[in-house]
Amino acid sequence: MPPPLDAGRPRSQRPLGPSPEEACPETALRGAHPCSRLRGRGWAWASHRDPGLATGRVRASAERPVASTPMCVVCFVKALVHVFKIYLTANYTYNFRSWPVDFRWDDVRAVGGGGSGHRALTCAAAAAGVWLLRGAALGGDAPGRPLRGARSQAQCLLQQIRELPGQLASYALAHSLGRWLVYPGSMFLMTRALLPLLQQGQERLVERYRGRRAKLVACDGNEIDTMFMDRRQHPGSQSRGLRLVICCEGNAGFYEMGCLSAPLEAGYSVLGWNHPGFGGSTGAPFPQHDANAVDVVVKYALHRLHFPPTHVVVYGWSIGGFTATWATMTYPELGALVLDATFDDLVPLALKVMPHSWKGLVVRTVREHFNLNVAEQLCRYPGPVLLLRRTQDDVVSTSGHLRPLPSGDVEGNRGNELLLRLLQHRYPVVMAREGLAVVTRWLRAGSLAQEAAFYARYRVDDDWCLALLRSYRARCEDEQEDEEAWGPHGLSFPWLVGQGLSPRRRRQLALFLARKHLKNVEATHCSPLEPEDFQLPWRL
Repeated sequence: MPPPLDAGRPRSQRPLGPSPEEACPETALRGAHPCSRLRGRGWAWASHRDPGLATGRVRASAERPVASTPMCVVCFVKALVHVFKIYLTANYTYNFRSWPVDFRWDDVRAVGGGGSGHRALTCAAAAAGVWLLRGAALGGDAPGRPLRGARSQAQCLLQQIRELPGQLASYALAHSLGRWLVYPGSMFLMTRALLPLLQQGQERLVERYRGRRAKLVACDGNEIDTMFMDRRQHPGSQSRGLRLVICCEGNAGFYEMGCLSAPLEAGYSVLGWNHPGFGGSTGAPFPQHDANAVDVVVKYALHRLHFPPTHVVVYGWSIGGFTATWATMTYPELGALVLDATFDDLVPLALKVMPHSWKGLVVRTVREHFNLNVAEQLCRYPGPVLLLRRTQDDVVSTSGHLRPLPSGDVEGNRGNELLLRLLQHRYPVVMAREGLAVVTRWLRAGSLAQEAAFYARYRVDDDWCLALLRSYRARCEDEQEDEEAWGPHGLSFPWLVGQGLSPRRRRQLALFLARKHLKNVEATHCSPLEPEDFQLPWRL
C-alpha cells in the first residue's frame, strides 16, 4: 500500500480518518478530470495507486497537445475505477487491513484461565500450526516385516523417485484448480462480485443486531475476520441468548450472508467468522489454515467473550463440518455440535465431479492436501450431536452424477454415512447386523411422512428406549471406578448397551437413536435454514 499524501507531516498534525479524496469521490474526480490535467492532490492521489498514471502523464506532456488528449481519457477511466474501488471497500477490507488486533492465539496466557484448560502453543509449535487428525495416510502403513539393510534403503529411494511425479502433479492441482473447486469463495473475482452484498450484510449485522467486528490472529499469522452478536443482556425465551453458537461457513459462504442467520433469528448469541482468504480474512483456505483459524475463534469465545464451555454450540454447514468437528474434537468440553448438510469424507464427492481417468490423482490430492475427514473427527467428540440432512440436497450426494437429483432421493446423501459411522462408534452392540440394516433402510425415507410411517411400523416405544439407556448409564456409574471412563459429558463412548436384547428390541433401539441424532429438513443445499429448524441436539 503506498504511503499517505501527508506522510511527511508530523503525526500530531495529520488528520484522522481517510484522506479527502477517499472520503469524497467527487474531489478525487475533479483532480482526475482530463481538463484539469491531473494537477495537484488529485494527481498525487491517482499516481500513488497506479504508478502507470505518472508514467503516462510524463509521456503525454512530452508529446503534442493533440496526442495528449487520448492519454488523459485513459487516465480518467483508471482514476474512476480506483475511486469506485475505494468507495466499495471503505468500510470493508480496505479499512480492515489496518484494523487493530483484538485477540491473538497466544493471548490465552494473558487472559489466564478459566474454563477450557487448553494452553497456547509455543512459538516453535505455532510455525507448524495446530494438531490435525491425519487419518490413514496415502498408501497406508502396511503391516508386515520391515525391510533391512542397504536393499531396503535402495528400494525406499526408488519408491520415492517413482512417486515424485505424482506428488508434483498433486501439489500443482491442489494449489490451482483444486483449491478453487474446494473453496470457490476464496477466488478474487467472487469476492469482488459479492462485495456490495457482503457490505450490506455486515451493515445489517451491526445496525440491527449490534454486531461487534473483531480481528483475530491465528498461530500461522493469518488474520481472521469475525462478527459477534451478544444476546446475554436480553436472553429471551428459554434463555437462548446465554448460549453462543459458533458458525462455520461453507466453501462459498461468508458470515455476512451465511448460515448464522438461522441461530441468530432463533435468539442465540452468535459468533461468525470467515475462512482464511474469505472476505476480510487473510491466507489461503487449506485444512491446516482452517484449523488454525477455528482454534483462535474458540479461544476468543472462551477467554475473551467469557462464555462457559458448556454454553458453546458449534454449528457447521456443508464443508464447515470439517472445522466444526475439529473444534469439538480438540475442545471436547464444548456443549454441543450441530452439522447441517455436511458429509463424511471429501473423496467420494471429489470423484463424482472429476473425470474417472483422474481417480488416482484426485485421491492422492485430497488425501495429501484436502483431507477433510469429518467422520473421524466426529467420532472423537463425546458430546451431544445433531445431524441435519436436507432431502433435496444434490451437492453432498453421490447419486446424481452430472444430472439433477430426483425429488426425495436421499439414498446417496453422504450424511447417511456420517450417521452410521457415529452410531456404530457410540453404540456398537445396537448397530450390529439387525440395527445397522434397519437404520440403513430408515435412511432411505425421503420425506417426513415416509420417515414417520417407517418408524411407526416397527412400533418403537420411546419411553422404553429412554428407560433402558438411563438404567445402563446409572449402572455404569455405580460400577465404574476408572476415571478415564468419564469425560466432560459423563460416561465416555462406546456404550455396550443392548447386550442380551432380542433382534426386535435392538431394531427398535437403533431406530430410536437414529431419529434422535438425525433430523430431515425439506430444503436444498444452499437454501437458508429456517430458524425453527435450528435446534440443539438431544441429551439423555
